[in-house]
Amino acid sequence: MTALIALLRRDIQVALRVGGGALIGVLFFLIVVVLMPFAVGPDLALLKKLGPAILWLGALLASLLTLDRLFAADHDDGSLDLLTMSRTPLELVCLTKAIAHWLVAGLPLIVATPILGLLLNLDGDATVAVALTLLAGTPALTFTGMIGAALAVALRRGGLLLAVLVLPLSIPVLIFGVAASNAAVLEPAGFGAPLSILCALSLAGLVIGPLAAAASLRQGLD
Repeated sequence: MTALIALLRRDIQVALRVGGGALIGVLFFLIVVVLMPFAVGPDLALLKKLGPAILWLGALLASLLTLDRLFAADHDDGSLDLLTMSRTPLELVCLTKAIAHWLVAGLPLIVATPILGLLLNLDGDATVAVALTLLAGTPALTFTGMIGAALAVALRRGGLLLAVLVLPLSIPVLIFGVAASNAAVLEPAGFGAPLSILCALSLAGLVIGPLAAAASLRQGLD
C-alpha cells in the first residue's frame, strides 16, 4: 500500500510539472467551450440546447489528448520495466496510475464545468447536473483509455493507434453522458437512468481496465 501511495504522489507531481501534460487537456477543454458560442452564434436557445453536448465532447477530446502520457514517460525512462517486475501486482499499479491521471486531468474539467456552463447559457441547476454526469462518466473514459494507452506504449506512433482503439470504447460513455445532461436540462424526470448507466460503465471500467491494461503491458514488454 505504501508503494502505491508513493506511486500516486509521484505521478501527480510529474503531471503537474511544466511539460507534464496535465494542463494541456484542461486548456483544450477551455478553448473548445469558449470558442463554441462564437461558432453557434447569438441564438441563446440553440446554445442552451447544445451546451451539454459541447461540454461532454470537449471533455472526451481533452481526455484523449492526455492519455498517451499515461505510460509513455515511464516506458521512456525505464521505470515501467521496474514497475512490471516489482512485487506490487501490475493491475494495482495500472489502477493507481489511472487514478492519478484522472485526478490531474479529469477532475479539473469537472471543477471548471459550472463556470463554463454560463458561457453556454445554462442555468445553475443544469450546470451542476452536467458536472455530476462528468463526475460519474469521466472515470470510465480514463479506465477504457488506459487499455489503449497500454497497447500503444510499446509501439512507434502509438498516438494514432490510441485514438483508433479508445474512440469506439468511449462512444457509449459519450452517448449516455449527453443523454443524462440533456435530461437534466430539458426533462429532469429522465435524469436518473442514464446517470446510473454512467456509474455502471465507470465501475465496469474500474474492474476491467486495470486487468486488460496489465495484460497488454506484459505482452508488449516481453
